[in-house]
Amino acid sequence: MPLRAKVASSVSRTAAALSRAAGRGDGSVIGGWIGLKIDPDLLAHLSSGRAIALVSGTNGKTTTTRLTAAAMQVLGPVATNSFGANMPTGHTSALAKAGATPYAVLEVDEHYLAQVIDATEPRVVALLNLSRDQLDRAKEVAMMAQLWRTALAAHPDVLVVANADDPMVVWAAEGSTHITWFSAGQRWHDDSWVCPECGSPIERRDAQWWCTGCPLRRPQPQWTVEDDGVVDPTGAWHLVKLQLPGTVNIGNAATALAVAAQFGVRPLEAVPRLATVSSVAGRYAQVDRDGRNIRLLLAKNPASWLEAFDMAEEAPTLLSINARDPDGLDTSWLFDVDFAPLRGRQVFITGDRAYDLAVRLEVNDVPFRHVSTFEEAVRAAPPGRLEVIANYTAFQDIRAELDRVN
Repeated sequence: MPLRAKVASSVSRTAAALSRAAGRGDGSVIGGWIGLKIDPDLLAHLSSGRAIALVSGTNGKTTTTRLTAAAMQVLGPVATNSFGANMPTGHTSALAKAGATPYAVLEVDEHYLAQVIDATEPRVVALLNLSRDQLDRAKEVAMMAQLWRTALAAHPDVLVVANADDPMVVWAAEGSTHITWFSAGQRWHDDSWVCPECGSPIERRDAQWWCTGCPLRRPQPQWTVEDDGVVDPTGAWHLVKLQLPGTVNIGNAATALAVAAQFGVRPLEAVPRLATVSSVAGRYAQVDRDGRNIRLLLAKNPASWLEAFDMAEEAPTLLSINARDPDGLDTSWLFDVDFAPLRGRQVFITGDRAYDLAVRLEVNDVPFRHVSTFEEAVRAAPPGRLEVIANYTAFQDIRAELDRVN
């Protein structure tokens, strides 16, 4: 690297380390921010010489990135932004901290995908899904799909691994030269009833979907989820045993295997590595406190709340909602979530916008108890499992109370 980039990288690592030592966080953002101030091209310099995979989408990208990095470790050391800092500052910090590694797997915020492709020149880009998120400041789903489509058209040599079950992802990826399709299922359909190509309705039957007005339809996937395993392009079925809950994570594992295969990693080698992942930046972490086994689940938009209810056991459940800048300030999305699966269990609510959540639960006929703090919820819950489902900053608040469990 040029001298300026070497200095910037060194300062980035030092700033991140000081942030961690001061208890101000893991340093994933501040280190990269300072490094890029010294050398605006630092991310490109740090990416040079590495074989890189980028993972983007509205939901599941942190978990899929972690699983992909685990699978890729078959080949050697892998740099990754494992704490979820998914903008260029986080990528820069992660690569600077890792030092010289032959591979990198980076989670990328869907808004920044085009910029990060330009800077890192990845070998593989994985596209997971697109749905509404942070409505007060994020683009509509069709606009995001168009951004992706344009970005990929500018990089025809990139190997694209894309979700065949999401019409928006298929439309964004279909112009690419090299595409591998995976099927991880799509339970949330409310953001893809209208064709992004022609505006006609999209119809669905079983696993298939198609546009009623143009040729856009579900492609045939090479990687599919079947029962508790994944079928690879040869037709071989691989049992996937994970420490992570929910069927959605079998789909994330299928994506990780498909990405790793683009680098020459065989599923037989990768599958055992997936089982080593027990939590992801606090997601799915389990902590024992005062006789309660507390499990943390992150849910930040309607699609991810649907999956969180699938993961959670029928046990006392704490819901925590904030509406700070990283969450989006608009909580109207709560009315797109069906909270009926919580009926019949003990429900606690807390957070800055607990009263917004209270109104939604009243409408959904779900009894609840308001608690002022996380500790109050722990005291009020009976001994045993306590499921905690929270949106982003509420999740981080609770994680901090549990000593920033990872």
